[in-house]
Amino acid sequence: MNELHPAFDWQEVARLALASRILDELEENELTPQGLVTYQFSARGHELGQLLVSQLLDRPYDAASVYYRSRPFMLGSGLTLVEALASDMARTGGITGGRDVGVVFSLPRRKRALVLPMAADVGSQFTPAAGWAQAICYHRETLKTAAAEDSISVVFGGDGAVATNGFWSALTMATTLELPLLFVIEDNSYAISVKGPAQTPGSNIAANLASFHNLAIWDGSGTNPAETADLVHTAVREVRAGNGPGLLRLTVPRLSGHSSVDNQAYKTEEERKAEWQQDPIAHLHDYLVPALMRENEWENLRSQVKRDVARARDEAMKQPHADAATVTQYVFSTPERPQEVGGLLAEGIELPRGNNAPNPSDPRRINMIEAVRRTLDVELALNPRLLLFGEDVGHKGGVHAATLGLQSKFGEDRVFDTSLNEEGIIGRAVGMAYAGLVPVPEIQFRKYADPATESINNCGTVRWRTNGRFAAPIIIRIPGGYRKIGDPWHSVTSEVTFAHQPGLLFAAPSNAEDAVGLLRTALRGNDPVIFFEHRAMLDAGWARRPYPGDDYLLPFGQGKITAEGDDLTIVTWGAMVERCELAAQGVDASIEIIDLRTLVPWDKALVLASVQKTSRCLIVHEDIGQGGFGAEIAATVVAEAFLDLDAPVARVTAPSTPVPFSTQLMDGVVPTVDLIRQKIENLLTF
Repeated sequence: MNELHPAFDWQEVARLALASRILDELEENELTPQGLVTYQFSARGHELGQLLVSQLLDRPYDAASVYYRSRPFMLGSGLTLVEALASDMARTGGITGGRDVGVVFSLPRRKRALVLPMAADVGSQFTPAAGWAQAICYHRETLKTAAAEDSISVVFGGDGAVATNGFWSALTMATTLELPLLFVIEDNSYAISVKGPAQTPGSNIAANLASFHNLAIWDGSGTNPAETADLVHTAVREVRAGNGPGLLRLTVPRLSGHSSVDNQAYKTEEERKAEWQQDPIAHLHDYLVPALMRENEWENLRSQVKRDVARARDEAMKQPHADAATVTQYVFSTPERPQEVGGLLAEGIELPRGNNAPNPSDPRRINMIEAVRRTLDVELALNPRLLLFGEDVGHKGGVHAATLGLQSKFGEDRVFDTSLNEEGIIGRAVGMAYAGLVPVPEIQFRKYADPATESINNCGTVRWRTNGRFAAPIIIRIPGGYRKIGDPWHSVTSEVTFAHQPGLLFAAPSNAEDAVGLLRTALRGNDPVIFFEHRAMLDAGWARRPYPGDDYLLPFGQGKITAEGDDLTIVTWGAMVERCELAAQGVDASIEIIDLRTLVPWDKALVLASVQKTSRCLIVHEDIGQGGFGAEIAATVVAEAFLDLDAPVARVTAPSTPVPFSTQLMDGVVPTVDLIRQKIENLLTF
């Protein structure tokens, strides 16, 4: 008779393993063929290790980041059978209310771990888990949060995911910072149809990482209950004891296709038979019968679980699909429905609301860099949960000097350098935000944000994808645009990339005063923000303004008329505001200039009111014209103020070409004062 591992509730393991298996079989054999489940991912073969891990995550700050084959873990963490089926059938009672794929999981804490919102991008689950692990350390060591003691972060992934940017970025963070993070890699030898040797040299990530510093390795079966239990218990215990991160590799079979549309034709019959020989349910039966229960008790349990799943199916099928009219809810925060997890609001913390009128106490004009630095300084002192980080932001003070001196003033736990990996910078920030912190990551230049686009986009949609339950209000500072000289790597703007992405606010201040007000609003807000700091304006004389005070907040979506006029409206933002003002000075006409200040949201009412007055509209921006944000403004003006127009809506933008290094060539890309003036004169004489 087997001696069962005492750390686990084996009765629950058996019940939930059978439930997971029966759910998968029901969906594969009945609900998917009937069209009730349109996209199914099976966990058959992966049940055992996940359920064992779930039982050990019982501390208040324990959290897990999962992937699409993690439903057994979700069941162990409190997901109900009805929720599981309603999610796959896209019903209102599912965990996303039909907004996301049924196995894209998240779960506020119930009886065990909090489950961080996952995304379907392979490998995207790793860096938020590292961010949560770092947040545990910050809660424990800086905020002195007693409940964070002994807590850990766990992240699940398959053998295919270990080739991704997210995995290696999280591994670097975990090992360099010695974070309480456990990687659980379920190796079934296939990434859809791609076999292990094409993913990992030697097909064993654990063996390859054996010499990695600050990383404990455990490697073994994920289907043999005795061995799996020992591995799981040891791994969780060691990481919880503060011995740094670990990686647990469990070999498991994938007993179904990658998804419901994968017939596994790439496997031979012999390979499939060999996989079924490793079925963890069969091994679990042999482990528990007769050590825990008799054969008839096992069969009775299976029958009872089958009835429970059938009842859950019937209950889920009674639920309606969501009303199409509700699809735009939860893109941004609303006071009526605050998130349950993420940011300060979910922690019951409200910062001062401030004042929307500038109140300078010193007439000295400061540049934009000093404005940003001073605002960060004030907010760091006000909010102990605010953290600044990125490449070179610590001792160096940032490549643009925006964080100069802040590390020495507030400490390395508040202002710190990161490894050179933008995916890691942003993904880490998302995990920290879930833990109730206010992360302010810096990306050195706009073009450098490209490797992090996946994480930025997922951050923007997380409130919507989780049906309003989770949010990650991070503030991403990104300098960009031309500055004296240009080049294709440091001088990019591409605002429309982020303006097009749902769920992200976008600020583009043109001067120091607006930078203070918009940055403070972002830092005290409840939505993720892209804060674009134009390189040409960081130290520009035109952009200098008196510091507007420590309480000044500028609402998003509120443009400013920088020059009033009756003959033509110019709509612009960022570095082009100054150029538009200079261009207008040389024209014998009354020109109204609007600085939008934010693109998401943008002040449509102000623009339309101005166009209705002037009957002409010119849009000027530094980004390329093809698909640029100016096209959105133009379309709106034409649709809503067409009868007021006396001339076509015009744009001055960059051509569809990268920014060149040569200053002579750059005059052919970035709109010049002369070009803007010429377009103004053409419109006035139309």
